[in-house]
Amino acid sequence: MDARPNSPEARDIRYHMHAYTNARKHQETGPLVIEKGDGVYVEDIAGNRYIEAMAGLWSVAVGFSEKRLVEAATRQMSKLPFYHDFGSKAHSPLIDLAEKLVQMAPVPMSKAYFTNSGSEANDTAIKMIWYRSNALGQPARKKIISRKRGYHGVTIASASLTGLPNNHLSFDLPIANILHTSTPHHWRDAEPGESEEQFSSRLAYDIEKLILAEGPETIAAFIGEPIMGAGGVIVPPAGYWQKIQAVLSKYDILLVADEVICGFGRTGEMFGSQTFGIRPDIMVLSKQISSSYLPISALIINDKVFEPIADESNRIGTFGHGFTGGGHPVAAAVALENIKLIEERDLVGNARKVGAHLQARLRKLASHPLVGEVRGVGLIAAVELVADKASKAPWGKPAALGALVNGFLQQNGVISRNMGDAIAFCPPLIITETQIDTLVGAFERSLDAALPQVRAQANA
Repeated sequence: MDARPNSPEARDIRYHMHAYTNARKHQETGPLVIEKGDGVYVEDIAGNRYIEAMAGLWSVAVGFSEKRLVEAATRQMSKLPFYHDFGSKAHSPLIDLAEKLVQMAPVPMSKAYFTNSGSEANDTAIKMIWYRSNALGQPARKKIISRKRGYHGVTIASASLTGLPNNHLSFDLPIANILHTSTPHHWRDAEPGESEEQFSSRLAYDIEKLILAEGPETIAAFIGEPIMGAGGVIVPPAGYWQKIQAVLSKYDILLVADEVICGFGRTGEMFGSQTFGIRPDIMVLSKQISSSYLPISALIINDKVFEPIADESNRIGTFGHGFTGGGHPVAAAVALENIKLIEERDLVGNARKVGAHLQARLRKLASHPLVGEVRGVGLIAAVELVADKASKAPWGKPAALGALVNGFLQQNGVISRNMGDAIAFCPPLIITETQIDTLVGAFERSLDAALPQVRAQANA
């Protein structure tokens, strides 16, 4: 870190409070200042170049500095730099994007509704679900089931859906009417000898027990990511989504698919719902919808959701919800061009092909002394680190080993993220097999660099 009083690092420490950061530790270590990006690479202020193995925040599908997205933003900025969709107003990019999203959905959908982030979209989903229950004359039907280790955002409502302790501690969350059921992590939570199918059956039974205990007439919806992202890239076990959907259908409970990470090609299909046979009533989209070049998110809803909401808005006189920047014309224009690039360049196919190479390369590391599990689908993966493979025990405090290896990985020219002791990989969809080899090679060197410290502590 440049410690000069007027350096960017020093000014960052003085003026900037960071997201998802130990604020006190940051005052000691300072930031990594990223200055520019190109393709799958970013470069810091000192000129060091990194493979961005998280695509920023799971999101830069087409890579950094894609000229066509810059040009799309420039054209729209010069034509109509801002407008909104309040009071029956609209603009061409938003109409085009709404039509595109509804038509490309993997199940029949009716309308698209626009917000600015995944958190806002999931917050809006909760409000829509509650509004719909009131419209149907079911005021008791307000509870929503989420999952432990699920991630759905950070607003008061969406953070309540999130099932991670650090999103609740000292925030006085979760709010009422949000329930959490079991995590579908077979490697970590299965009983001895329990197959994936048996594990899935048990989790479906857990959900049904929860529904019956709370009262089916009080449960409005279930929300889940096709693959759990920030909770550790948890791939659902065999039969999981089919069994869960059978329970939801039995009690007429809505299904919300949070596609914020999986959507637009990440799993090797356009949507994670296609990969796992999910038929949602609401789909939540963000991140790769615009490659995060500009903030935009959307909900796609079916008629089962839309029609009662439309009736209630007619009874009241309006649907009293919306955001100033929701469906911003520049963001919508960028999202349209971004989706066009994903389709034209077959980045979904690239995620499938190069993703298979990523999964195979990572699985070759399964025998490493620090590797407990390798998991993933397409171009999203995680490697769970352990100090003892047999007991699956961590190295000291949970997350200590993940942080150690992630630090070595950054020194080796790859930016990733440790979620506890799981190192995640979610690179831009444009990545090549050669770049994957470089990425995995750096990861293997990082594991080897951490091993002596782990063994030294074990022998101490």
